[in-house]
Amino acid sequence: MDEFMTSAEVARLLGVGPTSVKRWADLGSLPCVRTQGRHRRFARGEVEKFRLARHEVREMEPAQIDEWIGLLDSECSPYEVHAALLRDRARLEAWWCVAEFVGAVLGERDRRGERGEIGVLRGQLAGERLARGLARCTESIAVPHHGPRALLVGAEGDPHTLGLRLGELVLRERGWNVLWGGCSVPSAEVVERVVYGDCDLVAISAHGRAHEASNLRAQVRKVGAACQEHDVQLVLGGRAPWPEQASDLPRFHRVHTFRELHELLSSLHG
Repeated sequence: MDEFMTSAEVARLLGVGPTSVKRWADLGSLPCVRTQGRHRRFARGEVEKFRLARHEVREMEPAQIDEWIGLLDSECSPYEVHAALLRDRARLEAWWCVAEFVGAVLGERDRRGERGEIGVLRGQLAGERLARGLARCTESIAVPHHGPRALLVGAEGDPHTLGLRLGELVLRERGWNVLWGGCSVPSAEVVERVVYGDCDLVAISAHGRAHEASNLRAQVRKVGAACQEHDVQLVLGGRAPWPEQASDLPRFHRVHTFRELHELLSSLHG
């Protein structure tokens, strides 16, 4: 007889927050049963199948990672990066899958940078090549003008934008118009835009783990309150230590992967 797990146990096993587990269950992506008290219970076998399927795209072969890093470190043009991204899109059949692959490449580059194998200038030149290639991809995705609108910004003090650019691919493929805010946007200005009323979703990315948890919490409280008041979805992404859902905070969606972003968008607008 299969062992059953609670939402909290599944969350710990998968390395995500309990809200992600509940969302997957509500979407039917992760089967569950209900106890008499209406609590979710998950068969360990189903959780294991879900875990393996969830990591299929993210676990790249070392040769694939090296090939992509070699491309980014070469004196290639943005057109060549664009062509490589399009080839991966044709092979994987979805931009969120490409985003997962490229995210894995960037993670490996970060680790090599921490070991001193990749210098600052070399890393920044590679990042610029990738950013320009990604921009060409997003510009080629047609979205209806009447579609939902998402504001993409980097958290205060965060200089990174590659995660946002990968997220833009996922959003546009799902039919979202994107307002590009860029890096390190003050929370007060994000609130102004929410109050202005031209976005249905705000996505904030924070890459570095060096972010102060208290500062991130303050940003969530400020922006989240405005989003809640104006019926705007708030999505938090990146590797920074964003807070977990709590009674003293407005509601938000925490996504750890581009697959999760894709699933969230599917649940919001089908």
